[in-house]
Amino acid sequence: MKKRANHGPSRTSHSASPETAPPAGHLGAALEALFTETTALFHRLRVVAKQLHRQGEISAGKRGILRSLDRLGPQTVPQMARARPVSRQHIQALVNPLADQGYVEFTRNPAHKRSPLVRLTPQGQAVVEAMNRREAEVLAALKIDATEQELRDAAAVLRTVRQAFESDECQNLLETIGAENGQHTGGTEERKA
Repeated sequence: MKKRANHGPSRTSHSASPETAPPAGHLGAALEALFTETTALFHRLRVVAKQLHRQGEISAGKRGILRSLDRLGPQTVPQMARARPVSRQHIQALVNPLADQGYVEFTRNPAHKRSPLVRLTPQGQAVVEAMNRREAEVLAALKIDATEQELRDAAAVLRTVRQAFESDECQNLLETIGAENGQHTGGTEERKA
C-alpha cells in the first residue's frame, strides 16, 4: 500500500467524469482530459489566491511579477514579458504601480543602457514572504489524495506538454495549419514579444 500525502481533511476528487474520460490508447482524448483538468485547476487556484491574498491593489499579475523577481532575481521588463509570454507593455503596466507602491525599484542595467533592471525592495520581499507563509499554511493543512511522487510525476507531465507546445515544431505546425485555413497565427511575432 502506497503512502499518501496527508494534508488535512479528505476532499472529494474532481477528476474527469466517466463520460469525458478518454478511451484507452487515444492520446488526443487523454490530452483533452488533461487540458480540461488543468483549466479547472487554474480557475480554482485563481479563486483560492484571491481569497488568500486579500491585499487590495496586488492583483494576480502583480503577485506573479513579485514572485518572479523573488525566484529569479532582478530582470528587465522585456525579460519578464518573454517568460510569460505577454507584451512588454503589459508587464510595464504591472511593474509601474508596484514601483509606485515601493515593492520594486528600477536599477542600472550594465548590459543595456535603456532597459533597467527591476528588483524587489525590502518591502516587496516582505510581501512575497507573507504570501509564501499564507500559502504554506494552506498547503500544510490541505488533504490531497496523492503521494509526493505522484505530484512530482504530474508536474513532469505538465512540463513535457508545455514544452511540446513551446517547441519550434509546434509553432511550425500552427503556422502550416493556419495558412491552410487562410489565417495568420502570429507565431513568430508572439515568440519575440
